[in-house]
Amino acid sequence: MKTKAISLISGGLDSVVSTKLIMDQGIEVIGLHFTSVFQNKMKSQRGLMAKKSAEELGIKLIIIEKGMDYIDLIMNPSHGYGKNMNPCIDCRIYMLKKAKEVMLEEGAEFLITGEVLGQRPMSQRKDAINLIEKKSGLKGLILRPLSAKLFPPTIPEQKGQIDRSKLLDIAGRSREVQFAMVQNYNLKEFSLPGGGCLLTDPIFSKKFKDLIKYQSNITMTDIELLTIGRHFRVDEKTKIIVGRDKGENEKLLLLKEGFTSVTPFNFPGPSALIKGDINQWVIKLTANIIGHYSKIKEEKITISIDDVEILECPLKADIFEYLEQIKI
Repeated sequence: MKTKAISLISGGLDSVVSTKLIMDQGIEVIGLHFTSVFQNKMKSQRGLMAKKSAEELGIKLIIIEKGMDYIDLIMNPSHGYGKNMNPCIDCRIYMLKKAKEVMLEEGAEFLITGEVLGQRPMSQRKDAINLIEKKSGLKGLILRPLSAKLFPPTIPEQKGQIDRSKLLDIAGRSREVQFAMVQNYNLKEFSLPGGGCLLTDPIFSKKFKDLIKYQSNITMTDIELLTIGRHFRVDEKTKIIVGRDKGENEKLLLLKEGFTSVTPFNFPGPSALIKGDINQWVIKLTANIIGHYSKIKEEKITISIDDVEILECPLKADIFEYLEQIKI
C-alpha cells in the first residue's frame, strides 16, 4: 500500500511544484484547498485555479470553506496582525489544524506545504514556522519540499518514506528555481505569485476595521459586501453602500436581505444598501449619493425604497465635500 499524504494546494506555483516533487517519490497525494470570503477573487476565483492544478496533477482535491470560526479568529488573533488586518500566524495554525483532521479522515501520514523559508515576512520566518508547527499539533509531520534541507529531517524522511536527497534548499523571495521546475514538468495550471488575501490590502482592511468597530453580530454577507461598492459611515449605527458599476449594483441587490435597498426610479444610476437606522434624513442622503454618482443634472430625483415606496428627493449641489468626510 502506498504512503498517503495531504498537500495544501493554493493553486499557486509553490504548492504545485511541492506536490509534484513528492508525487515523484511514489507518494499518493490528496490535495486540500481552503476558500474564504477574504480571498481576492481576481487571484483565486474561489478555488478554480486549485481545481485546475489538481486536475493537471491527477489528484483528488478536498475543498474546505473557512467559516464563522475563522471570522472569530480574525477579530481576535492570538499572535497579532501583520501590516494590515492579516493575522498570518493564526491563519496558518487554523489551516494546519483543519488539515490534521483531514489527514486522520483520509489515513494520510504527513502533510505537504509549498512554504519557502523567508518568502513571507510574518509567517515564513524560521521561528514563526516552528511556532506554527508546534501549535498545530503536527510537529515533525509537515514536509516543505522546497526548503526541506534548511530544516531538520521530518518523520517521513526519518522513516525512509521520503528521500531527503531529492528535496530542495530554497530560501527567500526569488522563484527562479520553481519556474524552471514547472517548465521541466510541463505544468501550466498555476497562478502567478502575488497577494491573494484581502486582509493584506490596506483599503479592504480599513473597511473591515470599521465593520468590527461598529457592528457586533457580523455575518458572511457583511464581509462579502466589503468587497463591493463605495462605503459611507453615517454614524455608529448606520452605513451606506453604493455600487460603482452595473455588476456591483446587481450584486448589492442580490445581497440585500437584512438591508434597506434604495434604487434609481426611471433614471440610470447606482443602487445602494443601508444598514442601521433608517429615517428620512438617511434616505435623502442616500438619494443624494446616488444622484452624485449618477451625474444627473436635475434638482430632484425619484428613488425606490425596497422596490415598494417611491420617494422624490431634492439634490444638494455641495454634497461632494461631505461625502469625502464620511467615506470609509
